[in-house]
Amino acid sequence: MLVLLHFHGLGYSPVSLAFLFLLYEFCGIITNLFGGWIAARYGLRITLFAGLSLQIVALTMLSFVHPDWVAWISVAYVMSSQAISGIAKDLTKMSSKSAVKLLVDDQDEAKSQSRLYKWVAILTGSKNALKGVGFFLGGVLLQWLGFAASLWAMAAGLGVVLACSATLLKSDMGKAKSKVKFKELFSKNREINILSFARFFLFGARDVWFVVGLPIFLASQLGWSFTGVGGFLAAWVIGYGVVQASAPRFANRAGGITGGARAAQTWGFALVLVSLALAVAIQADFYPQISILLGLTLFGIVFAVNSSVHSYLILAYTDSDKVTLSVGFYYMANACGRLVGTLLSGTMFLLAGLPGCLWTSCAFVLVAAAMTLYLPTAKQSAIAEMAPQTS
Repeated sequence: MLVLLHFHGLGYSPVSLAFLFLLYEFCGIITNLFGGWIAARYGLRITLFAGLSLQIVALTMLSFVHPDWVAWISVAYVMSSQAISGIAKDLTKMSSKSAVKLLVDDQDEAKSQSRLYKWVAILTGSKNALKGVGFFLGGVLLQWLGFAASLWAMAAGLGVVLACSATLLKSDMGKAKSKVKFKELFSKNREINILSFARFFLFGARDVWFVVGLPIFLASQLGWSFTGVGGFLAAWVIGYGVVQASAPRFANRAGGITGGARAAQTWGFALVLVSLALAVAIQADFYPQISILLGLTLFGIVFAVNSSVHSYLILAYTDSDKVTLSVGFYYMANACGRLVGTLLSGTMFLLAGLPGCLWTSCAFVLVAAAMTLYLPTAKQSAIAEMAPQTS
């Protein structure tokens, strides 16, 4: 949020803004693919510490950007710092998500599946709620402290987190019992491949309007302040995280959890309908502020349940000893979707405005939902049994 609003204020075009984040997403792809293999060989402690340390480096580096630099130097420098940040973010996320599988394993399979879904939802939801706080702080700190001072404050906060982590984590967590071969990076089962493909389009569908199109639309066409834009996106992401954290209970009440695959199908096609309605409303210029507020609220709720179910399934489909490989491969697909979505966000906004971003999102959501039709439902008896336990 700091980078987006700061460089928008300097007059950068939507496509230029999108390019600032491309290396961030590209490095996330590489990091997730190789990070899972590294964690399986050497443990999650190494990848987590590396992620936190690199994020401190990236924030400090970014603070030295100067507005008097020529545009191409600024873009190249920011892309480099964002590349380091992308590596850091995905090392940290992959380590945290993988650790959940290791911490909740239980000899009772049904009980283990129930606890797994519960804790995946809590971790994912709290992570996104904090991301929402970050969106808000990005807008507020930019207005209060300025660009460089805000980055230094965040680097100091991460230093505290790194120090705490160093004293609390086991050294061998996540390390595979048998030697992990390099070729295992790509040898995934059918269910993981399908989920990864669906994840690509699911998160591409979100970022195609969220990264560049929506913030610039709110700031330039609706006249919102930096704090207003940051506050709205913060509220959206926090609400999205709260729904994710309560997804097991929420999905059960809505009748979605009759099986992991069936839940993914039900909520996937629900998201298609919401996306279509929002695109039609913005295309028709039907009370744009109200349509955005209501439409994105519905999109956030349904998207959050989709993301939570997918995050659960990827852990349910893999075994504990190789969990980092599967999670890394899955979030590599996630990062690929974000990369494509980020590039399309700036491009489609330049060509067709926010409606163009939303129609592209509709197409992506439809593909993601269609892929879930290929997930096997017969193998999900353990998932179906967890519904009454999470109510």
